[in-house]
Order: sequence, then structure tokens, then C-alpha cells
Amino acid sequence: MAMLVLRGYVHSEIMADHRIRSEAATDTVPDKILQGGPVIDTRHGQTTSLRVPDHRLVLTFDDGPDPTWTPQVLDVLKKHHAHAVFFVTGTMTSRYPDLVRRMVAEGHEVGLHTFNHPDLSYQSKQRIDWELSQNQLAITGAAGVRTSLFRPPYSSFADAMDDRSWPVTEYIGSRGYITVVNTLDSEDWQKPGPAEIVRRATPKDGEGAIVLMHDSGGDRHQTVQALDRYLPRLQARGYRFDNLTEALGAPSALTPVTGADLWKGRAWIFLVRASDDLTDALGGCLALVGALVIARFALMLLLSAAHARRVRRPGFGWGPPVTGPVSVLVPAYNEAKCIENTVRSLMASEHPVEVVVVDDGSSDGTADLVEAMGLPGVRVVRQRNAGKPAALNRGIAHASHDLIVMMDGDTVFEPSTVRELVQPFGDPRVGAVAGNAKVGNRDSLIGAWQHIEYVMGFNLDRRMYDVLRCMPTIPGAVGAFRRSALEQVGGMSEDTLAEDTDITMALHRAGLRVVYAENARAWTEAPESVQQLWSQRYRWSYGTMQAIWKHRGALLDRGPSGRFGRVGLPLVSLFMVVAPLLAPLIDLFLLYGVIFGPTARTVVAWLGVLAIQAFCAAYAFRLDRERMTHLISLPLQQILYRQLMYVVLLQSWITALTGGRLRWQKLRRTGVVEAPAGPAPRDPAAAVSGPDLLSDPTVRRPVA
Repeated sequence: MAMLVLRGYVHSEIMADHRIRSEAATDTVPDKILQGGPVIDTRHGQTTSLRVPDHRLVLTFDDGPDPTWTPQVLDVLKKHHAHAVFFVTGTMTSRYPDLVRRMVAEGHEVGLHTFNHPDLSYQSKQRIDWELSQNQLAITGAAGVRTSLFRPPYSSFADAMDDRSWPVTEYIGSRGYITVVNTLDSEDWQKPGPAEIVRRATPKDGEGAIVLMHDSGGDRHQTVQALDRYLPRLQARGYRFDNLTEALGAPSALTPVTGADLWKGRAWIFLVRASDDLTDALGGCLALVGALVIARFALMLLLSAAHARRVRRPGFGWGPPVTGPVSVLVPAYNEAKCIENTVRSLMASEHPVEVVVVDDGSSDGTADLVEAMGLPGVRVVRQRNAGKPAALNRGIAHASHDLIVMMDGDTVFEPSTVRELVQPFGDPRVGAVAGNAKVGNRDSLIGAWQHIEYVMGFNLDRRMYDVLRCMPTIPGAVGAFRRSALEQVGGMSEDTLAEDTDITMALHRAGLRVVYAENARAWTEAPESVQQLWSQRYRWSYGTMQAIWKHRGALLDRGPSGRFGRVGLPLVSLFMVVAPLLAPLIDLFLLYGVIFGPTARTVVAWLGVLAIQAFCAAYAFRLDRERMTHLISLPLQQILYRQLMYVVLLQSWITALTGGRLRWQKLRRTGVVEAPAGPAPRDPAAAVSGPDLLSDPTVRRPVA
């Protein structure tokens, strides 16, 4: 941001003042100035006016240097062995210091033309001092010299000095500068043609003159053409083209700068160049992230539509209906406020289930609450606190069935969730199924933002990844696995903080299919404070990075693992790690454009991006059959919520790059998410009976 502000400052996007004063009276201007020459010296409390001797011409060029026209002007001057004076602005000098360095090296003089080119009659003395010092700093940094020449912006002839510009000229003199106006104005900025420019710049009867031209501020090809005619023509008439002090026979207006002042100038030029380079790089990154955002939205829309058509077409099915009982594992650590709602929702399931609550060393009586409920088909397994992966592995060992559903202790299922979740196992190639996690506490602003994120960011993504057959994450809140698949990959791993992403990637590498069941809905309690949200997303981001790094070997694998490595890992890395890190550039350039301009185009561009996001969000809400009213907060989410996610991801990057370690952080729950209405709990006998098409009779049962 500092570099962008510096760029705006140097490009006259900050503090620019384009007002121009109209003519005023001349009562306070001395007659010797009004009737005198174009060189006005008010230094040391004295007022002197000087003219250029006959047959001497001083060419002056204002508003440069310009990267296109100044080199051409210098080439013509060099061709005809002529010198000139370039009155340069600080903004252009800072951006093109090499041209000012060339001017001095080739014997030309440079003068101040202020930093931002304002009409100084409108400015305070402090602003005038700032314009002079910054202009001087730029010249020092560019060429290592200091100049005593100054030309006011919008100046013309000596007799045009008035009661508003004269006090400025006197003050300029008190700061040690000689003011230089002009005798002849070529008016080349009007582009009257090379011949007319030559005519206007030609003095009469061998008189000396200071001629005004421009090497910047627009198309100056006529100036260059006129100069190439003008110089030899006037030289043939006996004129010499000198810089100002040569023409006046005075010491050079340029003095070398050494020491701290020189290094300050060089530091300034370095920072300006760095700001331009960085802005160009940021602009390239902005184009990249824009392309990534559009590509992601296009992929999500196209592939999500394909997924919806596939699963909703008549006759679609995974295979034989799965009706056998399922083991549901509920790892719980201090979930006293939520666990009863969770267990009751499972008891209302339309599919036969056994429930295994693994109490991971809770200190709030979570296990006691479950046992006190006295529900049939519900078992409690206690262990010392060892973390969620260990609790899940303990639950797997105690599960009675080959199909295992995993959920969080703060989540509730709909009556149909388990049934919908296990139907894909009718296809023997499917090793795991991701469900549809939804935010239950969406009434708060933070909850509504997360609701949008879950529906648009997570579930729309899962549809896309399902079609591409590279699902990166089975949500911990609602997922199902074959026991054999879990055993094949060694169970839940403690290597990362995102055990759900880790196990999903491991299943892909083992050659198993992971699919998405959109109708298997689970309602989870999302964080309700910024601190809690930060903790959760920090763990998710860092854990995802760990999982990507852990499974990076898939890039070189063959078969299904290689497919995931060369399709899934790059997409996850690009869309979940790299692109979100670059996405703040959109907001950064939005802020820059609103403050420094062009404001209208910036706002329109940002609204265009927001419109694309709104369209994708609306489509995702339609697929999930959600009410569109929550999308009202989408613009605010893009402005505030995304900034928090950016900083979280940045912190995760820093943690990863510095080798830091992040521990699990327990989120505080309120228990506000309740089980949806459903049928009465099943009879316990029914919960464990019925044909189990996928059960393995050789599975060992746990011993109490």
C-alpha cells in the first residue's frame, strides 16, 4: 500500500492541483520587470532583469522528461551541436531519471518546473517550498546536481507578470532561485505544423531570445520536426544555441551534490522505481488472479451444472440400494452444550445406525450426559485426551459395521442424512462419500457470511471436484467411509491439522473413488465470533497446506494417484492457497482507484466482479434449494469477511514458511443448532437388524 501511495504521489494522482489563475492587475510589479528581460533575479533582496545577448538563442523545453519525445529532442540537439535548458517536473524526473542524467552529460542545463506542476499563485509558502525541494531532490537523485534555475508553471513573458505571480517570484528568489520566463513562445502545444512552429520561434533582426518549446505533455512529433529545421536555419544566420548561463556568460547553474543529500536523492529515485516496478508486478498478479477467478467460476458453473444433470436424471443410481446398518462415530471433546442434540438427531435417522460417541478426555461431563440419556444403540467410549484423529481411530476399532459415518460433536443430521450419505456405496469402486455441510446458526451476520461461503465456496466446489474425480476434502461434519478403505490407508492420520483433507487425499492415492452426496445434509454450528472464526480457519488453511505438502508425491505417481496429483493437487493449490493470497489485490486496487482514480472505471470493474460472484452464489443457492435472502449480505461479505480470510491465509503461509507449529484449538459452542423435526427414534432392534449388503462377516467386534 505504501508503494501504491508513492506511485500515486509521483504520478500526480495525489496533491494534484489543476487550477489556473486568470490575469490580474500589475500595480505591485516593478516597471523594470514588466519592461525588462526574461531572466528575473530577486535573490539577496535585489531585483534584476536580464536579457539574452544578440545572436544568442536559449531553447527551453518544459514539462519533461518524456520517454518518447525527450530522447528525440536530445538526438536533434546533439546532431546540430546545440545546447538547451530543460525545465523538468519532479514527477517526470523521478520516473525517468536516465533522461535527466543524459541532459546534464550532454552539456544541457536543467531547471525546476515544480514537482506537480500547480499554479503557484494558489499555493501557500509551505506548498511552494515542498514543490521546490521535491523537484530538487528528484534532480539530485537523477543527475547528482543541484540547479538554481526555475520556471513557474503556466508562465509566459515578463510583461505578463501580475500582482498574484510577482509575490511568488520574489519568494522564489528568497529561496535562492533565478526565475526564467521566455521571449518567444512557439506554441507547439497547439500543433500548428512544423513550419508555423519555426516561424513563431524565430526572432527578428538578430535579437537574442529565450524560446519556449515542450518535450512532454502530449504528442510532440511536430516539435521534433520543427527543431530539425529550425536549428540549421538559425545557425546559418549566425545564431548560437547555448544553455542559459553560457549565453549570459555566467557560472553554470548546476552544482554537484555530494554526501547525505546525494544519497537521499538516489534513495528517492530507487524507491520511485521500485514503486513503479512493484505496481507493474501487482498489476500482472491482478490480471492473473482475475483470470483465475473467472476460470474458477466458469469451471464451477459448467461442472456443477453437469453434476446436477447427472444425479437428477431419471434412473440415476449408484447400484443396489444400501439398507444395512451403519456405524456413526461422534468424536467429542467438551461438547456438553451440543452432544444431546447431536445424538437425538441420529436416533431420528431413517437408516439403521449404531452410534459410538468417543469422549476424548472431556472435562465438562460430555460422556456422562450421553450415558444419562439411556438411548438404545448408543455407546460411549472414553479415552484420555489424544486429539480428534486418535478419537476417530478409537471409534473405528469399536464400530460394528463396515460402513462408517463420521461427524462432529456439534453437528446434527436430518433424518435422511445417513441414508443419502451411504447410497453411493452401492458402487463397489466408491471408498468414501462427502456430505453437504450447512451452517445452522446463520441468523447472525458472521453466520450468514459463512452460510454463503459454505453453499457457494464449499458445496459448489465439491460438485466441480466430484465431476473431475478429485474431491480434496470430505468434511469432518458429514462423511462416510468403507472400513476396508480406512484400513487400506492406515486410518486417520495425526500428521496434519486437517485430518479430513489428509484422509481424502490418501484415499485418492490408494485408487479409491470419493464422491459427493448433495442430499446428505448436516447442520453444524459455525463460529460466532471473529476470534473463534480466526482460530478455525487458521487451522483449516494451515492443515490444508500440510496435506498438500504431505501428498506432493502424487504429482509423479501413475494411475488414479497420478491423476489426483496432476489434476486435484494443482487445482486445490491454485484455488485454495495461491489465488486467495493474490485476491486482496482486487480490493487493494479498488481502494487505490477510488482514492486516486479513475474512480468511475474502478467502481464499475469491482461491481462487475461482484456481479459474477453474485450470479455464481445465486446458482449455488438454487442447486442447494436455499433461500436467496441471505445473499443480501454478499457485498458486505466481499468487503469485510474476505479481508479476514486473507489475513488468516497469510498467517498460515508465514507459519508454514517459518516452520512454526500450530496446535488444535477448541472452539466454544453454544448448542443453538437443534435437530430438524423427524420421525420418532427407531426401535433398537430395528437399528441393528436388516440385510447389510456391504457388511463383512469377518470384521472383528470389539471386546468390552
